Amino acid sequence: MEVVVTFIEVGGSDISGESCLGCPPLSWAARNGHQEVVQIRLKMEGVNSAKPDNGSYTPLSHATLNGHEEGVKILPEWEEVNPDKSNISGPTPLSYATQEGHDKILALLQSCNAASPCIT
Repeated sequence: MEVVVTFIEVGGSDISGESCLGCPPLSWAARNGHQEVVQIRLKMEGVNSAKPDNGSYTPLSHATLNGHEEGVKILPEWEEVNPDKSNISGPTPLSYATQEGHDKILALLQSCNAASPCIT
């Protein structure tokens, strides 16, 4: 974690650059359950919390699909995040939570959806 923070603070890198697979750094962090990195990235200017990768998977989709509950708790706090946004083949974070049996995540997404603060 210290290495990531130092790397970000030192600068010299494109904070919104994508990998060769078209995956933004925030998505990689969410996909792999690196909640501290997700929090740091979300606070950085110019980072789009809902930017999809080449397959239209958003950071929330990645966190949900991989069962990273803490990431799912963090991401809907940001306005751009939408639990009903589908990827290129149709599934949404809500459907991933159901499909993968992530009941706690499903409840989190449903409460966000019901309250509507994170849907634009």
